[in-house]
Amino acid sequence: MSAESSASTLHTAIPLDAIRYTEQGLVPAIVQDYLDGTVLMMAWMTRESLQKTLDMGETWFWSRSRQELWHKGATSGHVQTVRGIRYDCDSDALLVTVEQAGDIACHTGERSCFHRVEDAVVPPPGDMLSQVFAVVRDRQQHPNPSSYTCKLLAGGDNAILKKIGEEAAEVVMACKDDDPGAIAGEVADLFYHTLVALAHHNVDLRSVYQKLSDRR
Repeated sequence: MSAESSASTLHTAIPLDAIRYTEQGLVPAIVQDYLDGTVLMMAWMTRESLQKTLDMGETWFWSRSRQELWHKGATSGHVQTVRGIRYDCDSDALLVTVEQAGDIACHTGERSCFHRVEDAVVPPPGDMLSQVFAVVRDRQQHPNPSSYTCKLLAGGDNAILKKIGEEAAEVVMACKDDDPGAIAGEVADLFYHTLVALAHHNVDLRSVYQKLSDRR
């Protein structure tokens, strides 16, 4: 989607006068990755910066420290192409879904500003498939003989694809039995084994999401 077509869609979706700004003329904007839902950052918008965001199809915010508008990524190159904007039930907060250039939203170089847990640096969670895939990747990088995932990865395609075939057949049978609980469980098993196959072949899950997004 081009910035021009994106802006045209966003204009009609966000009535600027309906947003409830603070006494300082600000509204908080949560920025979220459009593919896996990871929360990337929080920043403040004004009516003017929201207007520029809608016009340009890229995020613009208000810097409280510098007291000026700023175009995200103008210096770093890590611009955010807007895929959608929603406002909450009280009209006093925004949720902005974006395509993040460089996969870096934080000024520290991390993907997300929300990467700290106590004193540790931990990648922020996305959707559940992304979280499970991260665990599979970790098992791949740190083999553990007692891990089922590690045993599958060690077995290569023969072991992994055999399980995918078995799980696919079990999904079919659960659907034939019209058993919602069994269908959910078997699809979960199929998803998991497919994630192992992706990791084994060094295909990132976000590549799959991108294909789905393109086809959508």
